[in-house]
Amino acid sequence: MSAELSATPASGIQQLSVEEANILAAELRSQLRQGLVPSSDTPAIERMVAGLGDTRGLMRLTFAESLGAVGAAAVPTLCRALQSHDNVTVRRAAAKTLTLIADPAALPVLLETLLSDSDPVVQGSAVGAMAAVGEQALNPLLSVLVHPKASAMQQGLASWGIAFIGAKAPEALRQAASSPDARIRAAAIAALGEQIQSLGDDEARQLLLTALDDLDSEVRAEAATLMGKLQEPEWACPRLLPLLTDSEEQVRKNAALSLMKLGARDALPDLKASVEQEVQPGVRLVLELAISQLSK
Repeated sequence: MSAELSATPASGIQQLSVEEANILAAELRSQLRQGLVPSSDTPAIERMVAGLGDTRGLMRLTFAESLGAVGAAAVPTLCRALQSHDNVTVRRAAAKTLTLIADPAALPVLLETLLSDSDPVVQGSAVGAMAAVGEQALNPLLSVLVHPKASAMQQGLASWGIAFIGAKAPEALRQAASSPDARIRAAAIAALGEQIQSLGDDEARQLLLTALDDLDSEVRAEAATLMGKLQEPEWACPRLLPLLTDSEEQVRKNAALSLMKLGARDALPDLKASVEQEVQPGVRLVLELAISQLSK
């Protein structure tokens, strides 16, 4: 490559000037058009990673696609950038590029990034890269749900990643759905939909039914929501009706919303009876919405 590198930041990854980036990107685009894999030696990878800090989105895309073509050889340098680069644009782009490569070797750094990076976009991109790996990322993501210092946002991102993996890890999800930790059970139940629908997983279906009676209200609430997503009203509605009188208001809300989504007109008498007894204004509004929609 003909481009020379500029100054080196604290991360140890050098930076490109605009001219250097233009020359390098042109060379890389030419190689990609010819179906050639860019050089995978360390200096070449460092030049491409340096290009991830370019202010031009299309330019960053060229460098990311080139690194994606290089594959596993680029992972150590991308991980170093993700861990320590002082330019948040580079960290964001590094995480997104690791999504293209989907190498399990990056999982420890991606998990650390989710838990420690100050930028929410970097955190979200790290979860995306973890989810792209598939089943091997499930346990690290589950660990975030019980991490003592994980924020609600970090736990929410981890739950999204778990749901994205979904049916790619059916056995691991079934095990998680029976975890002694309610937070893990709730996240696993929320992610069971694909394997129930696409894989016809009867064991997962039974886990969902069990979750409707779980001692933890968050698990029951997630189960109630999933029942509404499966689009099986004859199976789901009789099991949702008892939740209209659940002790927790979120469970009652989710049950009513799922009945509404399922078009469960037969549930109208139960919904009307529930709204007459409901004392929580927020739940009453949801019940009244469900009644209104199902009465049309």
